[in-house]
Amino acid sequence: MRKWLPLVAICLGAFILLVDVTIVNVALPRMADDLHASFSSLQWVIDVYALALAALLMVTGSLADLFGHRRLYTAGLSLFALASLACALAPNAAVLIAARGVQGAGGAAMFATSAALVAATYHGRDRGVAFGVWGAVNGAAAAAGPIMGGLLTEGFGWQAIFLVNLPIAVAAVALTLRVLPAGARGAGRLDVPGAVVFTLAAAALTYALIRGGEHGWGDGLTVTAFAVAGAAAVAFVPVELRAPHPMLDLALLRRPAFAGLLTGALLYQLAAFSGLVFLSLWLQNVLGLSPVRSGLALMPLAGTAFVVAAAAGRHMHKVAPRVPIGAGLLLIAAGCLMLGTSVHAGSGQSALFAGLAVAGAGVGLATPVLVSAAVDAVPPARAGMAGAAVNTFRQLGLTLGIALLGAVFSGRLRSAPSLRAGYAAGIDRVFLLSAAAGLIGGLAVLLTVRPARAEPEAHEPAAPRPSATASR
Repeated sequence: MRKWLPLVAICLGAFILLVDVTIVNVALPRMADDLHASFSSLQWVIDVYALALAALLMVTGSLADLFGHRRLYTAGLSLFALASLACALAPNAAVLIAARGVQGAGGAAMFATSAALVAATYHGRDRGVAFGVWGAVNGAAAAAGPIMGGLLTEGFGWQAIFLVNLPIAVAAVALTLRVLPAGARGAGRLDVPGAVVFTLAAAALTYALIRGGEHGWGDGLTVTAFAVAGAAAVAFVPVELRAPHPMLDLALLRRPAFAGLLTGALLYQLAAFSGLVFLSLWLQNVLGLSPVRSGLALMPLAGTAFVVAAAAGRHMHKVAPRVPIGAGLLLIAAGCLMLGTSVHAGSGQSALFAGLAVAGAGVGLATPVLVSAAVDAVPPARAGMAGAAVNTFRQLGLTLGIALLGAVFSGRLRSAPSLRAGYAAGIDRVFLLSAAAGLIGGLAVLLTVRPARAEPEAHEPAAPRPSATASR
């Protein structure tokens, strides 16, 4: 069993960073009361964490390739723990939002390195099992966040959802230093211009979506933020093409398989998890459930995701990646469609069970394969970049999904004649859009991600601009 200790160390970090994506959801009403926060402030408590993850994943992936994956992983764990303590001690919403941003930066270092650490540690059948377990933890952690958040908030206060990270992070650091090798440092240097431009584009787009929902799409700052996001996104291409050590090798995007994986990753996270925050608000503000019961109402997604990922993970190496990823996204789409059509003004929590279970099965199928397929598509020296790119698009999907769906939800809520009707109309629209995202993502993966052609293995040393090996 000793051979699985490195996996335990990696999964501990993955668990707490992904739990914290959704653990805040059911604690939002208590936070609002204690910190006197507005709805837009509450959105930023969620969004700034996911935004920091999305904006910094490729940066920390490049740093990991340069300085070693274990070094960045332990540094990320340490920063995450300190930021979690600051979140718990925050006296107001502004401090909490700032601390959540720092927490996201630590999480980015952990997320960018965990898949590469699994890939470097395990091989053959063990690698399939390891990625299956890692994927199960990934899928179940994000889905289980509301359950843990409800238990901790009701039992100890919302501060406990952050304090619980401290002992887990300490254990993960101690185990990592004991069982994972330090690894060699890479060559090259950090692509600072690329990192700045990408971060600016992600931050401006998220801000534009949130502000547009609150103040209207013709608002001056909203339009300006969209313009800045567009300009930064366009500038990212020539910046990366001229960089001697690019943060993202744009040559990979010419491969349909890699581009399809990025598209699937973006739409997967948007479809599967962005709507959970609105379900949590509905369960508490309309149905009057406690945080614990609200979290338990979302249990079908978490439980199904974990069971399916754990059961299917050991068999994933026998099939092409497009099958579980594409099928998973289509199941998520079906589950979201069920949620969108089953919730109405007179619904109770039982209306969620079937849709959440179907979506959870999709999460369990797609998660174990999504990152490993990208890691397998590039040389080992660029594993950090590949894993970080896919995870970046995952977190961008969550961040932009919450912002975009939040704008739609708020608009439906304001135009409805009653609170119950407004929430029902908002949830209906949110999950119909989520279903469309899952459907598009599933079709994109099934049409673009093909089995690898047999090619000789490349043995040349990593170059500043490596080309990917055969993609799946």
